[in-house]
Amino acid sequence: MLPQHVGIILDGNRRFARELMKTPWLGHKMGLEKARTVLGWACERGIKYVTAYVLSLENFQTRPKKELKMILEYFGEEMDNIVNDANHVINRFAVQVRFIGRTHILPDKLQAKMRKVEQKTKGNKKHTINIAIAYGGQQELVDAMKKILQEGLAGVIKPSDLDETLLKEHLYTNGQPYPDMILRTGGEKRLSNFLPFQAAYSELIFTDTKWPALTEKEFDSALKEFSSRQRRFGR
Repeated sequence: MLPQHVGIILDGNRRFARELMKTPWLGHKMGLEKARTVLGWACERGIKYVTAYVLSLENFQTRPKKELKMILEYFGEEMDNIVNDANHVINRFAVQVRFIGRTHILPDKLQAKMRKVEQKTKGNKKHTINIAIAYGGQQELVDAMKKILQEGLAGVIKPSDLDETLLKEHLYTNGQPYPDMILRTGGEKRLSNFLPFQAAYSELIFTDTKWPALTEKEFDSALKEFSSRQRRFGR
């Protein structure tokens, strides 16, 4: 059985570039190209939802200025490609694009490009990709609770209304199933603040392969590993 929703932690771009004796941002460019490819693999296999951890809030705040500038520049170029290229994977597979994270802190020009992409793809129903940028899972929960508190102060909800369902409705991923599987490349074995609420019962799969080097065979191997597991959901 295939997962309906796959979360991916795209780790290893900088180390991959270092091994090739290239600049860190070239690693991010190769990682972006790989993301395009992997999304195509997911769509071909009938996976409906993909959430890609592109840039954490912590990395947005701490990466060297030059590296961050290049990451955002490449990302902006990709937004232009989605809008203008009919053969882009997003358009070929009718993928709806959603951006999750504290996107309001991104440069205004980039935010405008992201809005164009969301507007262009909002009618796509076959697949959905959540692009997590300037994203932090703890911060997502804080943002959700702020919205709930505001509704409480306005008299829209009562304290007794607060439950898992209400919280889920205020998350960035509202309206979507929780991820069945989370794949992390690059050798680290942790979630790193990625979807902490939604991933409570996700199957975690790790590979030492750095993100730009991930192969289709390895992607299929991860899906096979997922299908072989018996999901217990805490029982």
